[in-house]
Amino acid sequence: MPEDSIPPNPPSERPKRRPRYRGTHPRRFAEKYKEHNLERYTDDVAKVIASGKTPAGSHLPILVEEILTVLDPQPGQIVADCTLGYGGHAIELLKRILPGGRLIGLDVDSIELPKTEARLGRLTDAPDALRVHRSNFAGLPQILVRDGIEAVDVILADLGVSSMQIDDPARGFTFKVNGPLDLRMNPERGQSASALLASLNAAKLASLLRENSDEPKAELLAEAILARAATTPIATTTALAGCIRNALPKGRKEDVDTAIRRVFQALRIAVNDEFNALETFLRNLPACLKPGGKVVILTFHSGEDRRVKKFFEAGRSRGDYSSIADEVIRPGHEELRRNPRSSSAKLRWAVRA
Repeated sequence: MPEDSIPPNPPSERPKRRPRYRGTHPRRFAEKYKEHNLERYTDDVAKVIASGKTPAGSHLPILVEEILTVLDPQPGQIVADCTLGYGGHAIELLKRILPGGRLIGLDVDSIELPKTEARLGRLTDAPDALRVHRSNFAGLPQILVRDGIEAVDVILADLGVSSMQIDDPARGFTFKVNGPLDLRMNPERGQSASALLASLNAAKLASLLRENSDEPKAELLAEAILARAATTPIATTTALAGCIRNALPKGRKEDVDTAIRRVFQALRIAVNDEFNALETFLRNLPACLKPGGKVVILTFHSGEDRRVKKFFEAGRSRGDYSSIADEVIRPGHEELRRNPRSSSAKLRWAVRA
């Protein structure tokens, strides 16, 4: 065929243009096309991580080596990762239990779970090696029954909010960028944070702020938030953050930002019923572990850690656990430098009697 008669590439085969953005570097979440494609832009992503940041749309797993040391997963074992998230911990666990092992993965996030399942599925083609369920970690006993499993060798629960949720403004987890005030792990269920605020009086909101985030100015902030909501519904993250800033005395920006984070944390815990789910999970945990089985739980604030410590200590007293962590394990200096979001992480473990 003559060269001038060769038809042009059809539109579907033409390379796509990168997203347009102002300046020399993308700033908005949706514009960071290289960070959203980790496999293609490995060098660029490595630079982002080396600078102490998390690539947009991904998550850096925390305390990986410490978790693997405590759990010591072996080929042929059954592992339950009760909070799959991006799958960083699950990938390392799956590598160590193959061949012959099984990983049971749970997560409530209907947006991220299909992506993570595909990511994990590329590691094995064994039909029984991976089973993924959209479920809260409190549903672990029901999931094991559904999969025909009496108990497992290893359980991991990473209770933190994933970076994918924090960084995406559409999820409403961050006050730094405007987005809907949502805060739901599973946006298909329950009510959003803005709807919750509209249903509370000042006393109930103040109680929620104290119990879920130890907020010292709970009454002041509750009054200010609901006074604003009475005239204009608080529907966005920046609207809530601005209301909190206006209510607090002028002071250091860091102190104001900490108060905003506490309010967001308290609302997130309430919207997702996190404490009730955690207590249900902890009550059922011993029955889900084989004798000698190990569990690791990562927590990220005092309310979670207190509950885990209390249930582990009570379990040891009853004889459910032969040993537990008497001291928490925290990230080291190098991990804190590489991943500042790990700073509040606490690891506790227990061994089934």
